[in-house]
Amino acid sequence: MKTRIIIPLLLAVVLIVACSKVPITGRKQLKLLPESQMMSMSLTSYNDVLSKSKVVKTGNDAAMVKRVGDKLAKSVALYLQQNKMSDQIAGFNWEFNLIEDATVNAWCMPGGKVAFYTGILPICKDETGIAVVMGHEIAHAIARHGNERMSQQLAQQFGGQALSVALASKPQQTQQIFAAAYGLGAQYAVMLPFSRMHESEADQMGLYFMAMAGYDPKQAPAFWQRMNGTGGARPPEFMSTHPSPETRIADINKWMPKALEYYKTAAK
Repeated sequence: MKTRIIIPLLLAVVLIVACSKVPITGRKQLKLLPESQMMSMSLTSYNDVLSKSKVVKTGNDAAMVKRVGDKLAKSVALYLQQNKMSDQIAGFNWEFNLIEDATVNAWCMPGGKVAFYTGILPICKDETGIAVVMGHEIAHAIARHGNERMSQQLAQQFGGQALSVALASKPQQTQQIFAAAYGLGAQYAVMLPFSRMHESEADQMGLYFMAMAGYDPKQAPAFWQRMNGTGGARPPEFMSTHPSPETRIADINKWMPKALEYYKTAAK
């Protein structure tokens, strides 16, 4: 009887300890994995992707991707510092790499590991378009959406087994779940796309982040309209689980006044 009482109490303590708030939106979230573990798996997967891809290291496009990424990273770091939330990027070591691939996609892993695909550049058109995408992807990492959904998946797969034990005893399986969570290959049986809630949250945060970096947020709706026009019968991977274009643009316009405040401050 005592054991039955203690287990729920311990679980309640874990849930309380693991609860945190997402910057800007203030949404409460549950994260059961240590960020150090997420960053370790991130580095492994990121290096694996780069080793198997054709990384564009020179030229205007590669320079532009890095330039936009650096501006966003600095602006985000300043915002978090000013709001006493620098712990959100503790241990981050930003990298921005352009990969030659026709896939319309981009992503950012825990620790600030960003990959941008050449296939999305024509839709971006310019630095501001890149900032829309980059801000959105960086927002996923800052909000720790990957930790949140991976925690849910691990809890489902391993049941009552302690997560720490699962991570130690089944490193390959947890690495595969991590890779699948970030859409790093259809060869994995489990695919964990971001939920629409996460996508909308990244839209809002990303809009603010691009404005903080000095990019005009009023250009964001036009980018999403262009992106929607590329979908055809099947949406690009980048938009596979995103809100409908109408919902997205309506939400962006709703957040625009606040974004413009950040933009005016950045311009000073």
